[in-house]
Amino acid sequence: MRVSLFILLITIFCWGCKQQADDTETGTIEVKLRNARGYAQHDWQMDSVYHRLQIKDVANDLQWKAAISPHDNYRFAGKLYYESLRGINAPNIILIGVAHSARNYALQDKLVFGTFTAWESPYGKINVSSLNAEIMSKLPAHDFIVHDSMQVIEHSLEAIIPFLHKKNRAAEIVPILVPYISYAGLDSISNHLAQAVHKIMEEKHWVYGKDVAIVISNDAVHYGDLEWGGSTTMAPMGTDEAGTEKARQMDLEIINKCLTNELTADKIKLFTEYTVQKDNYKEYKWVWCGRYSVPFGLSFANKLNMLENNKSLSGTFLGYQTSIDHPLIEVEDIDMTVSALSTNRHWVAYTSIVYQ
Repeated sequence: MRVSLFILLITIFCWGCKQQADDTETGTIEVKLRNARGYAQHDWQMDSVYHRLQIKDVANDLQWKAAISPHDNYRFAGKLYYESLRGINAPNIILIGVAHSARNYALQDKLVFGTFTAWESPYGKINVSSLNAEIMSKLPAHDFIVHDSMQVIEHSLEAIIPFLHKKNRAAEIVPILVPYISYAGLDSISNHLAQAVHKIMEEKHWVYGKDVAIVISNDAVHYGDLEWGGSTTMAPMGTDEAGTEKARQMDLEIINKCLTNELTADKIKLFTEYTVQKDNYKEYKWVWCGRYSVPFGLSFANKLNMLENNKSLSGTFLGYQTSIDHPLIEVEDIDMTVSALSTNRHWVAYTSIVYQ
């Protein structure tokens, strides 16, 4: 019996070695898949979301260079996903995401890349672009870290991928997460990233907006005094109707002063002054979870446009909503969980802004 088992194990081992050799000889590359976790996993789910949001998707020839998109549950923010992403038609999309759990891994002051070759989507697999490795090869080593565990648990990019992949099955992505980074750090690293991508685009004769686009993941203010993990500082203006409106107006002030019309370094820095504490950049001042992804992504996108076209990007405001100011679609019946409240005591805001 033991002899038979030994022979069987040797046979399996030899077959595995031969299969690996055959894969190498034929050029087959093993797929390392980042599995979907909390958003749409099936095409019929996305069809239902579009139907419930009354989205009539049509092809267009827009060539938006960059966009800010939400990443919350489709029940709350679905329409603004579509508005943000409908003009992103480039086949290579650099995704700039939030790193919500960076503290768990003591990640800070570096971009977070991964080694996945594809991410799961409702339409099969969306490939990670070869740009992922090319960019890392051109960045200073101290600017980034490769950390698959962080990319696995982070939802801010997974949320966006189904909308991008639905409109373009040939799209490829470069997923980058932005943990705690000071303004000085994001200014420096965004400069290096813009230079690296510019060099690659020159080599490939690519056009910004046509061949490469940037999508920045963000949710705006998180507000209220209930079910925010014990925080007592997330409703500074009160939770009645007047307090809610004041909070909305603060968001719109930030958008108007920092994120729209001609982008400048001063505007991007002002955004960080609104959202993070002056003496501790790891702490919120005004609770946008995109307090690092937004200034980093815009600084990178704008510097890339300066290198490519010798001018600044201009931001166009497309919309702003909260999880309590518009009719919400049902998603539980299509196997998409909703766990958050939507009341004056617990709400989130979203914005859609595009850059050309």
